[in-house]
Amino acid sequence: MADQIPLSMTVNGRTSRGLGEPRLTLADFLREQAHCTGVHLGCEHGVCGSCTVLMDGEAVRSCLLFAVQADGADITTVEGLAPDDETLHPVQEAFRDCHGLQCGFCTPGFVISVAAFLEANPDPSDDEIRHGISGNLCRCTGYQGIVAATRQAAAVMKGNES
Repeated sequence: MADQIPLSMTVNGRTSRGLGEPRLTLADFLREQAHCTGVHLGCEHGVCGSCTVLMDGEAVRSCLLFAVQADGADITTVEGLAPDDETLHPVQEAFRDCHGLQCGFCTPGFVISVAAFLEANPDPSDDEIRHGISGNLCRCTGYQGIVAATRQAAAVMKGNES
């Protein structure tokens, strides 16, 4: 058994400490030690996007990173995206309103990816939205609700709708 390495990172605004072998993925650390079960493991090859989180503000695939690479980082999962426990983030609201989910397995990764995408591109065209979500896979929705949710979230985040 490999040596256990001490890990510490800020996860959803709180310090999360643990131990892990050097090969422990960030996804496994977040699920098992930080108890962020919204981080889903689908392909474990970085293809599906279900494990997407924000690391220091950038969307990353947590299944492709070792937890030691995130030591000291600021991590946001879907559980920490909203400002508080009573309020949804505009992207979460839009996914609910526009039926941008069905089984829900891919939803946390999509929500994080869309939030990061809209930070970088607050006024996207539909083609830009489709390109922006192309790194995430969904087997249920047909993507139309996800595109509509992204469009609605963009409008809300710009202050054009409530």
